[in-house]
Formats: sequence, C-alpha cells, structure tokens
Amino acid sequence: MSSDDKDKRQARTTLIALVVVLALAVAAVFVMVPLIADSASGLFSEGMGLKDAAVVAFFVTVALLVVFAISSGDGLIGELQFVLGGFFSFFLVLWLMIAWIF
Repeated sequence: MSSDDKDKRQARTTLIALVVVLALAVAAVFVMVPLIADSASGLFSEGMGLKDAAVVAFFVTVALLVVFAISSGDGLIGELQFVLGGFFSFFLVLWLMIAWIF
C-alpha cells in the first residue's frame, strides 16, 4: 500500500467523521429549537412593572442605607440630610432601573 492510498483513506475517514459531526450538530439544533423558543419567549414578557419595582427598590434601598448608617458610626447624627437625599435619589434610580431591566 502506497502513501497515496494511505492519504486517500485518511482523507475519506476525516470526511466521514466531519459529516457525522455535522449531522449530529444539525440534529442537536433541531432538538434544541423548542427549548430555545421557550427561553426566547421570556424575553418579550411584560416584566415586573412600576408598582412591583417600587416595592423591591424600597426594600433594597432601606437595607443598603441601614448598612451605610451602621458603618458610618459617629457621623450618623450630622448626616441625616445626606442620608435622606441619598435615599430618595438611590430609590428613584433603583426603581426605574428595576422596572426597565426586569
């Protein structure tokens, strides 16, 4: 057997392997289509809405500002105006971002 015959056999084996892998990939895509369609349908759902986002944003903001107040220590007494301003601005940003993203 010459090296040319070996090369032809190796090329044929490689071609058959590539065809099998390609056929398996196509079959996998056809099997995955319903799963992909189900996950893609969730992208166009209504989402959370402004009312639900306001509730989530309120509790996240309160929890975060409690952590800030505990970690501030002695600066808590003179910082009330900044905490209130930060609360309302942080609440507004979180509220709109949660409603927009979710």
